[in-house]
Amino acid sequence: MIKMQRKGLILAGGTGSRLYPLTIGTCKQLLPIYNKPMVYYPLTILMLAGIREILLITTPEDHKLFQRLLGDGNSWGISIKYEIQKTPAGLADAFIVGADFIRGHSAALILGDNLFYGDDLIAQLKYANEKTSGATIFGFPVSDPERYGVVEFDHDGYIKSIEEKPKKPKSNYAITGLYFYDKSIIDKALQVNPSVRGELEITDINRMYLKEGNLKIQLMGRGMAWLDTGTFESLNEAGSFIRTIENRQGLKIGCPEEVAWRNGWISDEKLFDLGSKMKKSDYGNYLLKLLINS
Repeated sequence: MIKMQRKGLILAGGTGSRLYPLTIGTCKQLLPIYNKPMVYYPLTILMLAGIREILLITTPEDHKLFQRLLGDGNSWGISIKYEIQKTPAGLADAFIVGADFIRGHSAALILGDNLFYGDDLIAQLKYANEKTSGATIFGFPVSDPERYGVVEFDHDGYIKSIEEKPKKPKSNYAITGLYFYDKSIIDKALQVNPSVRGELEITDINRMYLKEGNLKIQLMGRGMAWLDTGTFESLNEAGSFIRTIENRQGLKIGCPEEVAWRNGWISDEKLFDLGSKMKKSDYGNYLLKLLINS
């Protein structure tokens, strides 16, 4: 039997109103995080997991901007398609908007403004991607869990409950914007009713898997980072974080050309071609140096 490959979704919709006036002329996910567009970071997370077929969901106003930046993904050995979400309707709506793309496949969803980093990250991503049944979410310890969806654990470390922005959190583990689901995801998304704020909440999907006893969590701990870039302060912090790590290590974070090359999806010749087209920039020179140092 041929194993069906998981497909990836990047949700890059919304108005980005918390970042006005920056996002009046462009969308949030195209803003720079240090030296790369924000969308490069979630895109490479899916690539690091081994996912090569990706759907980017965005607004009617912004989809041409993403197409200009990312194209069809062929230069990186992947496939990128686009779908429009006419109005923000909640995270679970991504699976309804992308139903034709993912039907018959398991799927991973990542929010277009989430950044992840850490030594154990690739192993966790590949573990989640290799699971063929159930759902896997990622938990990260935070100092202000009341702002997030929070996981409660039983005495054996299994998920006991999920609460959305609880006034009295039962743990300090927030659920990040990265989710892996099996082939039942479309059916589950269609069962979600709008919440009091009129959105299809992904928490309801996670609770369905929890009720089935089929919800797992990967905990991200020391040495790992999860950054949500939805405010001016967090946007600046993310850029400073990426700059510090890259300048210290001499390695780039969120570089799709490098991920594709290291995954064997593009050749040395292709990487040289991509780097040569940007050789007047530090980014392009970095790609060329990868070949010299390999």
